Amino acid sequence: MEALARAHKAEQDRLLKERILQLKKERNAIILAHYYQRDEIQEIADFRGDSFLLAQKAASTDADVIVFCGVHFMGESAKILAPNKTVIIPDERAGCPMADMVNVDGLKKLKAQHPNAKVVAYINTSAEVKAETDICCTSANAIKVIESVDADEVIWVPDKNLGDYVQKHTDKKLIIWEGYCNTHDMLTVRDVEEMRAQHPNAQFVVHPECRPEVVKLGDFVGSTTAIIKYCKESDCQEFIVGTEDGTGYQLRLDSPHKTFHFATKYLVCPNMKVNNLKKVAKCLETLSPQIYVPPHIADQARLSLERMLLVK
Repeated sequence: MEALARAHKAEQDRLLKERILQLKKERNAIILAHYYQRDEIQEIADFRGDSFLLAQKAASTDADVIVFCGVHFMGESAKILAPNKTVIIPDERAGCPMADMVNVDGLKKLKAQHPNAKVVAYINTSAEVKAETDICCTSANAIKVIESVDADEVIWVPDKNLGDYVQKHTDKKLIIWEGYCNTHDMLTVRDVEEMRAQHPNAQFVVHPECRPEVVKLGDFVGSTTAIIKYCKESDCQEFIVGTEDGTGYQLRLDSPHKTFHFATKYLVCPNMKVNNLKKVAKCLETLSPQIYVPPHIADQARLSLERMLLVK
């Protein structure tokens, strides 16, 4: 019975993929998928990547339609960088709890309290927050962005864990907002210690959105892209992975002979996983839900994103 159900699902997925490829051609569309998406979505994507790479692709594509398989703020960033394109997401309920933890009013108050500080916002923020920001960053380029800022004091929003990590790598003073990623923040020291006891030959690779005491245990600390690159190039054959489990698709693709254990079964972002093939096909058929950013917000937010893309 179980084998029959699996075969039925595989056939359904095959037909959906064929339909998506056909619609993509008709619409002159490009599919961008974040590394945390379901395997079957990453499989059909034109580009897989982290927030930074996908923002770059959105800014440079010739496609008329961008299907952004990620969460809402990522679709917003794509629309801001490519205002003349139609940007659609498979499910508009795919939000980001961390992005929701910072609001414009709170940020304005903090700016008034620290008038000489520059604002660096993690890309995991709304368009409205980006519009109040001097420059954006991702976990891949956060330290470089902080160092590029012409100020000794920096207001950092919204991730306190990544902020703690960055603070250890800069002499600038960070005023850190109290937000966090629900998924990465779940990982505990005990989880890592238990996995290390089970897999003594494995290296622990960890995302800096995890708690500082967990990050401290890492054999390697880096963004999702950096983790994937490190595992591919490392001589080590076994890894305990401290980031969202969708990353496993690219890890296994790049290093099929290596073994990957996720540090806990709870490293799953429910918002990233709401997208599926059926929703991708439907959004291409209907060209909805579309991402809309008010022009005055988009113009301000674009400056902070473009400044980020210029940092080398």
